[in-house]
Amino acid sequence: MRLRNKPWAKPLIAANPDLIVTDPAALKGIWQSRFSRSAPLYLEIGMGKGNFIIEMAKQHPENNYLGMEVQTTVAAVVLKKLLAQSASLPNLQLIVGDGRLLTEFFAENEITGIYLNFSDPWPKKKQAKRRLTYHTFLQQYRQVLVKNGQIEFKTDNQGLFEFSLQSMNNFGMYFVGVWLNLHQSEENENNVLTEYEAKFSQKGQPIYKVTARFNCSTEH
Repeated sequence: MRLRNKPWAKPLIAANPDLIVTDPAALKGIWQSRFSRSAPLYLEIGMGKGNFIIEMAKQHPENNYLGMEVQTTVAAVVLKKLLAQSASLPNLQLIVGDGRLLTEFFAENEITGIYLNFSDPWPKKKQAKRRLTYHTFLQQYRQVLVKNGQIEFKTDNQGLFEFSLQSMNNFGMYFVGVWLNLHQSEENENNVLTEYEAKFSQKGQPIYKVTARFNCSTEH
């Protein structure tokens, strides 16, 4: 999602350094220090308005969560929503950062799982390198994830979904599950909606999902 710059965004972020990180590289290898206790660490890349990552943190207090967004204004919108919660979420931290620099922000085996929800499809062929399931991104995910750590990817875009399946397969990944109509499957029972997901599903569009992990014995 893209928002116009808001004059209140940067001051709000600056006033809440305990909830949002603007220099993620400084925390490489020590992310657990941002939380009240160490726990499996899950990262959403491109958190939109934050509904998904906030709800995950609420439902799973046994885990720690990071929501990352490259756009300062978007991150500030999520921060405002987090501050408005009736109860604090000590297991959630926000990050202003670029997903292309993941290995600069996280040490090897530091992340337990990665969520990619309704990423920009970058539909033109020449834009393929920008897609978050392009092989250069997958290489970074494999480096920062724990052994057998998983990626969960959801989209309404069939073209991006097919590209992602092919990209993951070519990278030697193992498919834990593939759903061509998530909301009409048993997998939907514990599914946490994103803003876009709610919007598209109301229109009757199928939601695609794949859960995959890396085959650690395969070298690239």
